[in-house]
Amino acid sequence: MDSSIRIERAAAAWLARRDAGGWAARDQDELDDWLAASTAHRVAWLRLRAAWHESGRLKALGAGLPAGQVPAAGRWAAPSSAGGPPDRSTCATTRWLDPGAPAGAVRRQPVDAAALVFAPRRLKPQSRPRRLPRLAAVAAMAAVGISLLFGWGLHSPAVQPVAYGTAVGALETAALADGSEATLSSDSRIVVALSRRERHIDLQRGEAFFHAAKDAKRPFIVAAAGHQAIAVGTRFAVRRDTDGMRVVVTEGLVRLESEPGADGRRQPSLLLPAGSVALAGPHGVVVQSGTVEQARQALSWREGFLAFHDTSLAAAAAEFNRYNARKIVIGAPSVGALRVGGSFRWSNAEAFVRLLEQGFPVRAEYGDKAIVLHDR
Repeated sequence: MDSSIRIERAAAAWLARRDAGGWAARDQDELDDWLAASTAHRVAWLRLRAAWHESGRLKALGAGLPAGQVPAAGRWAAPSSAGGPPDRSTCATTRWLDPGAPAGAVRRQPVDAAALVFAPRRLKPQSRPRRLPRLAAVAAMAAVGISLLFGWGLHSPAVQPVAYGTAVGALETAALADGSEATLSSDSRIVVALSRRERHIDLQRGEAFFHAAKDAKRPFIVAAAGHQAIAVGTRFAVRRDTDGMRVVVTEGLVRLESEPGADGRRQPSLLLPAGSVALAGPHGVVVQSGTVEQARQALSWREGFLAFHDTSLAAAAAEFNRYNARKIVIGAPSVGALRVGGSFRWSNAEAFVRLLEQGFPVRAEYGDKAIVLHDR
């Protein structure tokens, strides 16, 4: 949410709180502190307060009451003539009493706002000359307020970060405010901050696939583990690992940048076309160039599958563990070194282990929280 909108809502909340009754000195002190914290706070408060006073809504709702008198909260009454009982010929409802009315008092129904008949609002002749300067002052104040808020917004980032996350075994697609989309893999979390200069996504955990809306003036930046994948408008995925990140590009072009290392030297930027898979770590970047279809297979988790091509069983087990609370544990180094291939549903780790028992020298020990693979 834009900061100016948040300030407007806060000012409206203060105004409603003050006019609701029970306003104390401590409340006024809190309001004064809020107003003193920012010029934007004061401008929003003055503009809303002036608009409220000039609207005349309270006078309209209190038609038929003496001039300057506003019914207390919970004591609104239907209009009457000469202060007498309400005229039922023009108002289908009757007055109602507050809960503190004496015992035995007549119970009356709430006013139906749709049935109220308002008297025309008349201004005293002597009040007309004073109203024009007052309205002019309100208009001038509003113009100044808009100018101040506009200028304040230009010099502030006006960024309200928004976080998205998934639990283990869950996928979620989030629609971002700029028109982009982010599909979060299992046990993942991103924090999105959209400003006038850039769209910044902090990948704090897991993996996410991004469809970045095209905006040449605001680059789309995904940061993780000291690296950044930067695009203008394209489709790519970023996964955060223990000591680095993986970038898979399925459409367009992505620039990969890395922060300076321990020696202060910055690694050169790399341009990753569609079909690229880049592994960035503390010791450099390795890029695998392939087809777009191969890149999409690396992201088959979006369709509920994991695809392996001559992959070590240890690595395959680690992939399954990203999506399941019941982990696959390698019980012997020889088991972890086995090579596997194929496409498997990540939601059914037990079926994957059953296949291993049938085709490999592997014995599985099934527990509630883990499946341990032993050498047969």
